[in-house]
Amino acid sequence: MGLYFTSRDFFPAVFFCGDLGTGKTTMIRGIVSALPGGEDAEVSSPSFNLANIYPTRPETLHVDLYRLQGLKADQDVEELLAGVDRLILVEWGDFLPEGQRPRDRVDIVLKFYNGSREALINLSGAGEKLRSSNICG
Repeated sequence: MGLYFTSRDFFPAVFFCGDLGTGKTTMIRGIVSALPGGEDAEVSSPSFNLANIYPTRPETLHVDLYRLQGLKADQDVEELLAGVDRLILVEWGDFLPEGQRPRDRVDIVLKFYNGSREALINLSGAGEKLRSSNICG
């Protein structure tokens, strides 16, 4: 999945949702490490500072919205998520109210299933960029 983004000029936000321990940070670590420059990134969940930026190509913004549970995001968070010139990976994306989520995004839901982990990938959004980006092919 990380390599897919190296050849694109449009980067939909990727929202990771799931319970604690389902592998959100682990999956993000794998995506970042597959990108050029990823070997220099120290990927950790930005739970307390909200966002980390990694020196990859494309540049990667890693956002953790866990602390927003039940709250409305402020304008700074909306501006962070609005950029399309870098890859935006969001943990706990389901904590952001639907009306504040980017129109063009990829939702990845991670779950425990029969003692293992399962990922469901869903393309969401009504934006023209996502529909025309051929993200699945």
